[in-house]
Amino acid sequence: MMVAMRSPVLLAAAALLLSGCTAPAAPGPDAAAEAGPSKATTADLAEDARRRLDGLTETPRASPRDSYERDAFGSAWSDTDGNGCNQRDDVLLRDAVLGTVAVQPQGRCDHDVVAGTWIDPYTGRALVLTDLKDPAQAQAVQIDHVVALSEAWVSGADGWSDERRREFANDLAALLAVDGPTNASKGDTDPAGWRPKKEFQCGYAVRWIGIKAAWDLAVDSSERRALEEMLGYC
Repeated sequence: MMVAMRSPVLLAAAALLLSGCTAPAAPGPDAAAEAGPSKATTADLAEDARRRLDGLTETPRASPRDSYERDAFGSAWSDTDGNGCNQRDDVLLRDAVLGTVAVQPQGRCDHDVVAGTWIDPYTGRALVLTDLKDPAQAQAVQIDHVVALSEAWVSGADGWSDERRREFANDLAALLAVDGPTNASKGDTDPAGWRPKKEFQCGYAVRWIGIKAAWDLAVDSSERRALEEMLGYC
């Protein structure tokens, strides 16, 4: 077993999620999260998110999601970047608190994550796990599609090619390591139906909008209102 090297710097929105838009209460996975973004950076990110939100197509709210097909997004956690490791291990390595993660080789993968500490970006809770081969511990930290696949489906992904859907399902910028029970409560709801703790709502809204803008996904009116309210906490 070996301790992994430091992962690449996360997107600024991830730093906002971990820091609650001010100074973080606990160490984050990278320097940006540890130091906390400056007020100017937070304001700039929020302003950019507002512009992106204004540019998103608005569609009627789609419910129920009877037409959603999970299989259309391909198999879970494919190795889309070809580094030998599936996306779950890539995200666990990236999001772990600096200096805490332990990995071991498994097949072509040089960072099968077996232990570490994670800070849940939705609650601030510390997840200290010693054996991710234990099913109970493995479920304690889960990989969240920030914009759920079913939400993406009704926002435009139903018209995509299978390859584009597979790319979306494994886009590292759209995935986060989170607390298992919190992820279960979030489910596949959008910001109109679920929000993280108040101090993390700014970063959550920035990231959600960034994902929808990057993938040209639509929003509905209640989702837009909820995102505007959360940006008000930036």
